Amino acid sequence: MKDGKRIVAVLPAYNAEKTLKATLDDIPKDLFDEIVLVDDASKDGTVALARQLGLKHIVVHPKNRGYGGNQKTCYKTALDLGADIAVMIHPDFQYDPTLAPELVQPILDGKADCVLGSRMMRDTALKGKMPVWKYVGNKFLTGLENLAFGVKLSEYHTGYRSYNRKVLSTLRLDLNSDGFVFDQEIIAQMLANGYRIAEVPIPTRYFKEASSVSFLVSVKYGLQTLSTLASFNMHKRLGWTQKGLLPLA
Repeated sequence: MKDGKRIVAVLPAYNAEKTLKATLDDIPKDLFDEIVLVDDASKDGTVALARQLGLKHIVVHPKNRGYGGNQKTCYKTALDLGADIAVMIHPDFQYDPTLAPELVQPILDGKADCVLGSRMMRDTALKGKMPVWKYVGNKFLTGLENLAFGVKLSEYHTGYRSYNRKVLSTLRLDLNSDGFVFDQEIIAQMLANGYRIAEVPIPTRYFKEASSVSFLVSVKYGLQTLSTLASFNMHKRLGWTQKGLLPLA
């Protein structure tokens, strides 16, 4: 425990055999009480390697549920393990695991309920080989989200995140998408319920083994993000209740 808080790392895995060991090697072991890997029906040796490397908490989906579906299992497992803080660390090594303490500290300090690792705060995205079309799409959607949500963040589309227990236990995560837009839906839920979001700068790492979505999948994700923004504004500004934005009873 750190400052009396139980901290759990959750790794949403899909075909991460080539990068899993490097990710685990860089995770600060003294920070985390438990490490959870949820495998989303990988077609490679991710699960066998995870067991070989000694991970105790491995959950295997018999069928692929998608990125959002994987996160739902990650957070439920973390809560079941008594997590006060859960940190999502992608096992494709695209995000730097050594920076996890920086994503935890604002929550420990009582300054945030969620911390996002932003690749845009120091404009490292292009230097880290983020494709230009992804960079432009990220900036465009982030600008729209700042307008719709009424806050000012440098990036909403990072997969490096930490949440406190209250966020994960009071929001209707079960109603969120099983796809990539889950990340935007949980932000909408947090802001609709008054939770505080902080950011810390992180570097960008794009390389051959890191997972990446196609242009068409990114377009679908962008359209789903716009739908999420519409639902948020109907709920907050027009008074049209959106069930997914209500807290658990």
